[in-house]
Order: sequence, then structure tokens, then C-alpha cells
Amino acid sequence: MGENTNRSEPFFDEDVDLVKLQFTDIFGQCKMVQMTRRQAGKAMKEGYAINRFALGGLQKAGIEGAAAPEYLTDQSESVELYLKPDASTYQVLPWDSGQENVARVICQVCNADGTPSWTDSRHILQETVKRAEKMGLDFDFDFQCEFYLFHTDDDGRPTTVTHEVAGYYDAGPIDLAEGVRRDMVLSLEEAGFAVESTHHGLTAGQHSFVLPARRGIEAADYLQTFKAAVKRIAKRHGLHATFMPKPKAGTAGSGMHINISLFQNGKNIFSDPEAEDGLSQEAKWFMGGVMAHVKGMCAVTNPLVNSYKRLVPGFEAPVYIAWSTTNRSPLIRIPAAADGEGTRIELRSPDSAANPYLTLAVCLSAGLEGIREKIEPPQSINANIFALSEKEREELHIDQLPGTLLEAVEELEKDTFIQKVLGDHIAGKYIDAKRKEWHEYRSQVSEWEIQEYLYKY
Repeated sequence: MGENTNRSEPFFDEDVDLVKLQFTDIFGQCKMVQMTRRQAGKAMKEGYAINRFALGGLQKAGIEGAAAPEYLTDQSESVELYLKPDASTYQVLPWDSGQENVARVICQVCNADGTPSWTDSRHILQETVKRAEKMGLDFDFDFQCEFYLFHTDDDGRPTTVTHEVAGYYDAGPIDLAEGVRRDMVLSLEEAGFAVESTHHGLTAGQHSFVLPARRGIEAADYLQTFKAAVKRIAKRHGLHATFMPKPKAGTAGSGMHINISLFQNGKNIFSDPEAEDGLSQEAKWFMGGVMAHVKGMCAVTNPLVNSYKRLVPGFEAPVYIAWSTTNRSPLIRIPAAADGEGTRIELRSPDSAANPYLTLAVCLSAGLEGIREKIEPPQSINANIFALSEKEREELHIDQLPGTLLEAVEELEKDTFIQKVLGDHIAGKYIDAKRKEWHEYRSQVSEWEIQEYLYKY
């Protein structure tokens, strides 16, 4: 499991020197306050006050003159928020430990009166899971995460340079990072976090990890832990790990495929052995809900300008809103299962830049809405959608995901259901921030434009 789910005083092991109080801002960035074991013990009982600016997701932090987002300077809200540590998430982190032993505890973000803050994306997922539980349902999530390992320059800054030439499933010595991945697996295992499998990715420098299924909030917590471990261990090897969706043009992007299983009274209810495709009606309704809201979800599941440079034809990333049991080109794939209990739905569009708490919240909520409202998905598409003509796709009523962050934001603005899942505060502030991100990007002049136009015109 990794987390100690039965933690009582004293909260921390005697050999722990430092403790990180960890939390996540609305854009999925991990934040933390570090303190000694004694001070952390006090924080476990009383909470710990932080400045609300810490939740801003400031993209220009550290740059002189960078202003806090407007929503963080609202004088109607208190400047102080409080971290409320969740003792069940206590874990020693071997990849952070050196001369000192370092542990972490994941925290809820609360207002001064102890109520959850609207900035706490973890709370959004918790509430979503509670709604599922009221329907008598449990969910397992597992992930296939892709990332790149690049060299750093003489000053330690990341580059997009890799010296290897390995491809899909290649082994050492062609795969120069086989030992790095091994270190990641063993470090995670030492902390109690299992890894199902790992292999070299599609192109040079890319790597893939499959994380085993976890229930509810634990899945998102583990994903944040995994990403932090990968980055820290890569740095130890003199490399930079990036979950940026498309770090290099002309190569495969990095996704975060989400596998979802639905249980009722311990039974996987996505499975129907009597059905021709092995899928229950609940599974199809769940897919129907996700497909009905996937455009509105995209600004959350694919949150960067760069995310949409991955979601283009010509690579394995999905572009079209369809589902299949037999190929990888659609948005949703039904992986082959050895038996009915392994039946799951694979959503292939999200990337690892997304806030995992908000991503799972919108995916789960959309699927539950599909079950409640009995939303039928379209017919499955078993042909390679990328090979179909535009006319053929139109005849099959195959829609397309947003092509830019701006389009995704506009779809979120139209999807009142997804906005309700996020909450009025997060939805409004998130939309504003992403619009500003798009407009800032639009005002830049790229190297491609210089090379293409400067001489000609």
C-alpha cells in the first residue's frame, strides 16, 4: 500500500529527521512545507498555517515583479489557509533521504474554521468518491504513465538531448536508462509502492510505467508520489525527467492512460460474460457519460498549450471521440481481460501534466452521470480511425477532441456539469488562468516562424 493507514502517536518514526507537509495546487503542482519531526508532530495535532498565495500555481514564481493572480488578492477572503495532515498518508521517502531520513504527509487545505478550502483539489475527488459510494459503487484506477529522460547542461538546466537510440520495448545496452528505471522501481518498492511493469517507450528517451490499481483517493495520491520519485531519482542520475506532453516535435508524446474498473459488492460490474463484447450495460453507460463530457473535461485532463501538440494524427495519441475493443486509435479502449473480473475501461487522452485529483474527479463524475442518465455511447469503431477519410468519419458520426487549449477552455465554459464537479470557484479561476495562458502563448514568436518567414517576407 505505501501509506500507513493506522497511524497513531507518536506519528513519526524515531529515525525520521525531516517531514514534508505536502499539498497540491489547483493546477496539479506539488507544494510542501518542510520541518523537523518535533515541529511536524505539533502540526499533526494543530494544523499548519500557510499563505493563500501558495495555492496560486504561479508559473513565474521567483521572477522579480511577478504578480499574484487576481483571484488570490481578493480582499474578501482570508490570506491564511491551514494544512490539515492526513495521518494515513505518512510515508518515509527513500529517494528524498540522504544524510537525513525524510518522510511526507499529504494534507488537506482548510479554511481557518476547519472547513475545506475551495482551493483543495484533493477534496473535490473525495467528494466525488463519496457520491459513488452512495450509489453503492467502488472504483479502481490504474495508470500507464509516460515521460522523457533528458540530459542536463553544464549548469544543471534541462535540455531535450538524449544520447540513446532505443525504441519500443528495447533492452540494454541499447536502452541506456534501463538502470535508471530499475532504481525507480526498487526505490518505490522500498517505500511500499508497487510498480506493475516498466519498459522503454516508443522513441529515444521515452519511458513507460504501469502503476497497479488503487482505490479512490489513494490512486491520485500515488500518482503524485510516483511523479515526485521519478524526478528526484532521475536528478540523482544526472538526468531530467519531464512529464511534458510533447517535449520534442516529430516524436511521440507522453500520455497518462487511465484504466477504470467499477465494483458493486466486490463484483466487477463492467463485465457481462453473456454479452458478445463482454461489456455490461453499466460499462456502456459509463462510457456514454465520459464521451458526452470529454470535450468539457479536456481543459482539465489536457491542461497545457503543449498538451494539444500531442493530440494530433500520426502518433498513437487519440484524436477522435470513439471506442473500441480491438484497436488503439479511439479515445476509449477496452483492454483484453483474462476473465470478467479484469474488465476495465481505458481512457487514453489524458496526460501527466494534469492535476490527478481533478482529472479523476471529472472522469468518475462523467461516468456516473452516464449510468444515472443511461447515456448510450455510439457504436464501437473497430477500424483504424486514422485511416478513414473525413467523409467516412462524418458518416460514422465520429467527433473530434478540441485541437487547442483555447478550444478546450471554450468547451469547459459550455459544460455546466463539469463546472459543477469542479465547483464554482475552481471552475471560474481555472478558466480565467487557462485563457491567460493561451493568450500569452499566442503572443509569442516561435523559432519555427522565424525559420519559415523571416527570410521569405
